[in-house]
Amino acid sequence: MTTTTDTFPTYDDVKAAKDRVHGIIRPVPVFEIDRNTFGTARTFLALDFMQVSGSFKDRGAANFIGAHLAAGTMPDAGVVIASGGNAGLACAWAAQRHGIKATVFLPTTAPAVKVAKLRTFGADVRQVGKEYAEAAAAAAEYAATTGALASHAYDNPYIAAGAGTLLSEIHDQVPGLDTVIVAVGGGGLFAGTAMAAHALGVRVVAVEPENCRALNAAIEAGEIVDVEVNSIAADSLGARRTSETALYWARRAEARSVLVTDEAIRTARALLWDHRHLAVEHGAATALAALTSGAYKPGEGERVAVVLCGANTDPSGLVTT
Repeated sequence: MTTTTDTFPTYDDVKAAKDRVHGIIRPVPVFEIDRNTFGTARTFLALDFMQVSGSFKDRGAANFIGAHLAAGTMPDAGVVIASGGNAGLACAWAAQRHGIKATVFLPTTAPAVKVAKLRTFGADVRQVGKEYAEAAAAAAEYAATTGALASHAYDNPYIAAGAGTLLSEIHDQVPGLDTVIVAVGGGGLFAGTAMAAHALGVRVVAVEPENCRALNAAIEAGEIVDVEVNSIAADSLGARRTSETALYWARRAEARSVLVTDEAIRTARALLWDHRHLAVEHGAATALAALTSGAYKPGEGERVAVVLCGANTDPSGLVTT
């Protein structure tokens, strides 16, 4: 894999990932919402939850599995990953395509809809602990004892580079794109997006729940720190710490980091259902909440793309009678 002298993945890795996953992942649909919704800005929604597993995570998983198969480094024991749900789903989907065993460790708090969907992809599902960190420790022990290839929900160069393929697709569909807004958990999507944004001259806005702020806290402290995880979006954004790659690219791309409340996230999610009939996760609605809450205010005529990254959710709470 191509890296900088600091050993972090770059846009060259994103371009390699784009070639590797071409024809495997689904191109992202992008559409513009009503003009003047956010001042004079033009706002576009990127629906990457329409991937097979229900989230953008398919991009990184397909790149990770494909790269290891090409290199001959996929063991007979298959692949193992810890996840809040979406990364495990994507890993299981990518592994199933190639007849590879996938073992997925989840916290006991993972949404039932994600656990059930994992089993449809043939994954060996194991639930451990109440937080992602506990599931991650169990997955690491499993890898050490079985020889399974350890994947990661976000802190892996192939995973991040695969996620970065999304922005190049959005950029192709929105000429003159100024800004991309993404929700941040551990930082895989953000890191890949920032790599691409830096190369393409696009501003990147990183959005986190105020009580799940791993990247924001790292930027503030100037180093990786542990944070509390307490948000309605914690099932997909609940990492206790961000990755070194995410922090590196936040600095290099001069990313804007903003925080939103859980109430703002709920409101944005309801708006997507009420006005667009889009049923997304709270984690996906977090990106839009930056606009609807005013945490990020676009400038005059700014062209803004909002990434809706996942829809593995129970929509029953969205429907009113």
